[in-house]
Amino acid sequence: MEAAETILSLCLGIGLSAACGFRVFVPLLIASLAAHAGHLKLSAGFDWLGSDAAVIALGIATVLEIGAYYIPWLDNALDTVATPAAVIAGTLITASVATDMSPMLKWTLAAIAGGGSAALVQAGTVLARAASTATTGGLANPLLATAELGGSVGMTLLAIAVPLAAVLVFVGVVGIGGWVIVRRKGKATPPPIPAA
Repeated sequence: MEAAETILSLCLGIGLSAACGFRVFVPLLIASLAAHAGHLKLSAGFDWLGSDAAVIALGIATVLEIGAYYIPWLDNALDTVATPAAVIAGTLITASVATDMSPMLKWTLAAIAGGGSAALVQAGTVLARAASTATTGGLANPLLATAELGGSVGMTLLAIAVPLAAVLVFVGVVGIGGWVIVRRKGKATPPPIPAA
């Protein structure tokens, strides 16, 4: 039973971390609200995440982050800060929900699974925004920002409600993204020149 709870809490952490790759503060705010309402169990030492002060601070940070991604030049600049912030947030949020683990195992898994999940998703959003900026001059970036916001909210809610499903969605999205990248690189490679 304890192993199942550990796996479930790790799935929850990975799902929340993946959501941090879309938006850094949205998953933290929703997790904070869920913990504040008693719907999310936090590991020892992370009770502060469910406090009134955390809800207010994360709410302000979330509003500022969402608004910044709708400003055309600021969205690309924000990605340089958001990438390391997403990894840190992914690590932190995974550690906050990884219950009944030794501290060394908790932080190791949080850094690898949580930080890694956030980094993968964040890298995908950075590539998508760069492609959008290059092909549309940034005109499509607000649509991308809306999709990323929806992805962050949806993934966070799914992770809290059905953690295993969130991990499956994350794996599916990463798999499809990898397939698209490999396929595009294959098309970009010129055919070999036949020997004379």
